[in-house]
Amino acid sequence: MPTLRRCQDPTHSVRNLRLVQGPRSSHSRLSHGTFRMLPIAVDAMGGDRAPSEILAGALQAAELGIPVLLVGPEGLEGIGDLPLMHASEVIEMDDDPAQSVRKKRDSTLVRAAEAVRDGQASAMISAGNTGATMASALLRMGRISGVARPAIATPVPVPGGTPTVLLDAGANADVQADWLVQFAIMGSVYSTKRYGVENPRVGLLSIGEEPGKGDALRKETYDLLKACPHVNFIGNVEGRDLMTNDVDVVVTDGFTGNVALKTLEGALKTVIGELFTAFAQPEYKDAAKELLPALMPLYDNFDPDSVGGAILLGVDGVCIISHGSSSARAMVNGIKVAKEMVDADMVGAIRAAIATSLPS
Repeated sequence: MPTLRRCQDPTHSVRNLRLVQGPRSSHSRLSHGTFRMLPIAVDAMGGDRAPSEILAGALQAAELGIPVLLVGPEGLEGIGDLPLMHASEVIEMDDDPAQSVRKKRDSTLVRAAEAVRDGQASAMISAGNTGATMASALLRMGRISGVARPAIATPVPVPGGTPTVLLDAGANADVQADWLVQFAIMGSVYSTKRYGVENPRVGLLSIGEEPGKGDALRKETYDLLKACPHVNFIGNVEGRDLMTNDVDVVVTDGFTGNVALKTLEGALKTVIGELFTAFAQPEYKDAAKELLPALMPLYDNFDPDSVGGAILLGVDGVCIISHGSSSARAMVNGIKVAKEMVDADMVGAIRAAIATSLPS
């Protein structure tokens, strides 16, 4: 892979970020050489349904044996026996990401990222402002050495199969071809660590399967991926391939990826809504009784709350980004994903993969 070119801004509103050294370990040593996992830092005030649904999810995760550290205002009610790290400020959904992270240094998001950096937590999760979550992770946790730009990886459901990992899903609207190669490497590690996919098949999202299809960026990226020995590149894929078993990881720029993701979400929501509207009609009552048991597992597969959120790959720590309307179920699933990625040492695996891919 060629030497990385000069880095550009990760998003339109996240700029000139000063990076710091990332966390040293996600486990603390106990007696007799045993280790205990550090807690997952949960932004108690992030999201449209905070704090009630966030706290409910955190409490459920704790009941499952996952250590949790809440980050929220002093005197926060309904936290049970969970430990609380005090933070006096909240970054709202409509706040400017970079400015709010700089100005609101005692915000729940910033404190959660600092908890990971300082070895007080093994991972962080928030359903709040996505840009601010990413900026907090970058500024406080730092970037893995050699990574040009972190990327948001989102699982796309595949009926009856393993989810497709789509990245970038919105962190970098403008990209360079060699960044997309790194996205492919990081996405492959994530697919293996989270879903157990050996040697994941990587596709480049384009407007046709043929090698010559796409704009200049896609054509340059195609050649780099084809020549990269660290990626199992299968060629171009199209939007219709995202929800199939034909590909495991799909890479693209953050603008295209986010549009593709939101288009899928809207289409699925419309189709499911129309089905339930039809089933509610008296003339289809009997048919609904027969079909609903078969359709409910499919509905659950498409429910964003079952996914557990997206993950920011490339930062020196585990950072889970849940959707803004996350319920308690979404939060507990997101906390589970965070724990799984800590246990699997996903960050260490990405660090090793990036180091191997860089020119000596």
